[in-house]
Amino acid sequence: GGRGNYCFYTPDMHVFATRRRELEIELRRALKSEEFEVHYQPQVAIGTHAVVGFEALARWYHPERGIIPPNEFISVCEEIGLIGAVGEFVLTRACRDAACWPDSVKIAVNLSALQFKSGTLPAVVAHALRVSGLDPRRLELEITESAMLDDTASVLKQLRDIKQLGVLISLDDFGTGYSSLSHIRNFPFDRVKIDQSFVRDLGTNSDSLAIVRAVTGLCGSLGILSTAEGVETLDQLNILVAEKCDSAQGYYFSRPVPFVETLPFVSRMHALQSQAA
Repeated sequence: GGRGNYCFYTPDMHVFATRRRELEIELRRALKSEEFEVHYQPQVAIGTHAVVGFEALARWYHPERGIIPPNEFISVCEEIGLIGAVGEFVLTRACRDAACWPDSVKIAVNLSALQFKSGTLPAVVAHALRVSGLDPRRLELEITESAMLDDTASVLKQLRDIKQLGVLISLDDFGTGYSSLSHIRNFPFDRVKIDQSFVRDLGTNSDSLAIVRAVTGLCGSLGILSTAEGVETLDQLNILVAEKCDSAQGYYFSRPVPFVETLPFVSRMHALQSQAA
């Protein structure tokens, strides 16, 4: 921290360091023992409530602690160099599962910015498509704006190579990163996902409504699909309908579910559509 500064050692520092080391060891074991699984959160067309896709979300089935969500281990995987292996597992598993769904249902998989570092991501995606037999047009890869901040030329080249496979690319957590509009201008995204922090305040915060309106209007003008994340109430959904957002996901429709529950969910939503008609 510079000259003239000091800090005190506390026992909590040792506890944190020890626990962090234990977590690293457990993560490496988990990868070898195949303790990771993939859950899926439905993405629903706002106009019809038809299931248009699922977002794949990693889960760690710890033998003692039970299910551990990604926010507790993904950052550690990135720091210790495991994100490539975990990301490849999630991508391949998600493609194989999606191949069992109706052709109209896509699968969205998140990419870490660090997965671009090796330069082999297009080959990894091509392999996942080949072994799963999934139509590339049914795979959508989600990247955050942070992925485009470092070595932009390399990231853009890999994204273009992936798009040549027929895969769709979406910009995740839109509005929370940097230079959002320049990113949309520099790369032809197929979808923009509106961050849940804006959706959460719909109906109570006029600024959030203005941002959602601007994003959906921009997407409509550019021919890009829009998806709202974190929809939890009917009021939020009604506002998104009025703002002509294309699709939505969130607890209002469903929490992330295991693969075995995905097809029954699609069937239930189809039945509701039929009753409404």
